[in-house]
Amino acid sequence: MGKEFERIKRELVYEGSIINFYKDTVQVPNGNVVKWDFIGHKGAATVVPVTKEGRILMVRQYRNALDRYTIEIPAGGLNGAEEPTKVAALRELEEETGYRAEEAELLITIRTTVAFCNEKIDIYVANKLIPSKQHLDEDEFINVEAYEIGTLEEMIYNGTIQDSKTISAILAYKNKYL
Repeated sequence: MGKEFERIKRELVYEGSIINFYKDTVQVPNGNVVKWDFIGHKGAATVVPVTKEGRILMVRQYRNALDRYTIEIPAGGLNGAEEPTKVAALRELEEETGYRAEEAELLITIRTTVAFCNEKIDIYVANKLIPSKQHLDEDEFINVEAYEIGTLEEMIYNGTIQDSKTISAILAYKNKYL
């Protein structure tokens, strides 16, 4: 097939609080040199919180990128590259829903937008939820809602839920546990 891809240069264009935007210069296998956008992300973790009744706790929150409210599983970014994703998932569970769990099991790992971003999200399942207290950030306004899996599936297929991590998590959970 010839020569492989070779990154010649990576230039930081913008450093943000969640992502960094880069312009990459890459030599492709036919020898051409191209410019590609790259978004560096610190990673994230999320959790499918399952109540003792088998319902899944979801968070309803406003998302600026879509200019609307969404229904998602609780999630958040890692506090640093070294933070274990299970720790982050359990932290976000308590912060966003007001429930905590002693344990969580890894369900799947997803890469959200592989064409231009390295974001990796580990998705966990947490049972045996213990009531606690929400600890929302000053810019978070979240309502917690419990749904049956069938209702969530309907919401995926009718377009109410469009968030990729949530769709992946709900369908993987159903396939593995139900």
